[in-house]
Amino acid sequence: MSVKNSAGVLKQLRGLMKTASCLSEPLHAYIIPSGDAHMSEYIAPCDERRAFISGFTGSAGTAIVTETKAALWTDGRYYLQARTQMDDNWTLMKEGVASTPTQGDWLCEVLPSGGRVGVDPYLLSAGAWESLHQQLDLSSHALVPVIPNFVDEIWDDRPPRPHKPLLHLPLEFTGKSWKEKVQAVRKKMTNKKTSALVVSALDEVAWLLNLRGSDIDFNPVFFAYVILTHDSVLLFVDESKLTKDVQRHLGVDVSAMETNSLEEVKVTVLPYDSVHEELKQLVCKLPEKLWISDKCNFGLANLVDKRKRVKDANPIALMKCVKNKTEIQGMRNAHIRDATALCEYFAWLEKEVPKGNLTEISAADELQKLREQQELYVSLSFGTISGVGPNGSIIHYSATKETDRPITTDELYLCDSGGQYKDGTTDVTRTVHFGTPSKYEQECFTRVLKGHISLGTAILPNGVKGHAIDTLARTALWDVGLEYLHGTGHGVGAFLNVHEGPCSISYRTRPDEVPLELNMILSDEPGFYEDGKFGIRIENLMLAVKANTKYNFKDKGFLTFEPLTLVPIQKKMILPELLTEKEVSWINSYHQRCLDTVGPLLKQLGKRAAFQWLERETEPLG
Repeated sequence: MSVKNSAGVLKQLRGLMKTASCLSEPLHAYIIPSGDAHMSEYIAPCDERRAFISGFTGSAGTAIVTETKAALWTDGRYYLQARTQMDDNWTLMKEGVASTPTQGDWLCEVLPSGGRVGVDPYLLSAGAWESLHQQLDLSSHALVPVIPNFVDEIWDDRPPRPHKPLLHLPLEFTGKSWKEKVQAVRKKMTNKKTSALVVSALDEVAWLLNLRGSDIDFNPVFFAYVILTHDSVLLFVDESKLTKDVQRHLGVDVSAMETNSLEEVKVTVLPYDSVHEELKQLVCKLPEKLWISDKCNFGLANLVDKRKRVKDANPIALMKCVKNKTEIQGMRNAHIRDATALCEYFAWLEKEVPKGNLTEISAADELQKLREQQELYVSLSFGTISGVGPNGSIIHYSATKETDRPITTDELYLCDSGGQYKDGTTDVTRTVHFGTPSKYEQECFTRVLKGHISLGTAILPNGVKGHAIDTLARTALWDVGLEYLHGTGHGVGAFLNVHEGPCSISYRTRPDEVPLELNMILSDEPGFYEDGKFGIRIENLMLAVKANTKYNFKDKGFLTFEPLTLVPIQKKMILPELLTEKEVSWINSYHQRCLDTVGPLLKQLGKRAAFQWLERETEPLG
């Protein structure tokens, strides 16, 4: 990975911190968050400010620049990547390591008396702003909103904001009309006694209106806000994105900027950049409180007096992650088609790798071509992680021309990939060896597999949160002193973002974490990474289903999980002597399910080599 020389941009930024005309006094520190104004995890090129200033391109991280220091915080997925991409001007702060100070603690330590910390108020959530503000204030420092954004001021070739047309999804994919969704949200607004709800997360806007876009690579979302009142839906979006088909879908007369009066649910389209002024006016007009989640950016949330604001989690977040019957069936169908591409891919790799012609990039390109052949395919769901040997130990590795490594019969190959289909989103990781793995690699793989099975077969009462079951995936590794530094499971959208909150399975607790519920879809992806040598991860997506238990304590009801991913797990990598009888039974049952479900489609498509590979790879484990 290339290293950015950051000396020049840091000098420019520090100059603005002292002399920018928008400042009443100089700043002693400036924060560059990872996300955009919608708190997105994955962002458009125009919003990659932290990458521009630091060189680190991972999806999570915060940079802070003072008069003499530059530090970047990121989590265990990105330690190796950040260390490789940043130059000596930067200090890497490893989140999750006990000795690493929080951003607030570090600022309080390095700031002079009465220090002033600047940040773009539209790039920090209201919750994060309040927390940092309180901590700095206790140490007599100030958190200062700064507009314009200083990074934008020095970024000469900053890409423009995308303006791509939108797509509307019919009922055959969504299961509910956008009007039904709006009515359901309004009921929740009534229960909260609120006049309006501000929807700022891009996937929430897309889900609510049954629209999809392509403004952010791999994420079928678009730049927009919605403000929902009891008698209107205000959609803040670039008008040029609305095709005639989308206009009909919403019942909007865009040219007149008025809603079709015959529509029971009204929609008004307003310019994307007018949301600030419109919200300011609504605050004065509406009699009751306004619902603005703490996840919304501080720039908007701060327009509403705290006494008039409900800052609970946006109800759409939870509604979206509990899938309806249509969405579940769509996800099942998408995973079957996706599995045919993966079976064909691994069968092809098995044949081609010994010839010595494949690399991480050329292999990933072939996988994309195979996915593109599938019905209802739209795009990848994230950039394919195709990592050989030491590159596989970089948890969110992205191959480049400089790092592209040959796939051989001597090293482990980790492939984490997924597709966006109109009926669902997939995310699957398999780790394979095309030669003879070492006993140590097999043991590590088998212990990861034991954790994968333990979590995937868990039975838990309704109301349990993901952090309470995370240890199930780690115990077999902990038994021998091994560990991995990332979460175990994330929610997945239905033709939406591949990482979807607020449900998750992680060793970390989060204030917005919700109990696991029937019909949520999550990943199950424990792993192990030997720095500089290899990486192992086994990932399925799974659906939370009702568990039929002998008893039902206090009528709580119990859940378990059903795998949606249908791709064999390489038996060559397994040490059977480390498995229990129950675990062997699970593997054989899972493989039979893969064969029974995916096999017929492979035969129908005439994919003979892939079917023969699937048959062989699903033979019972002895």
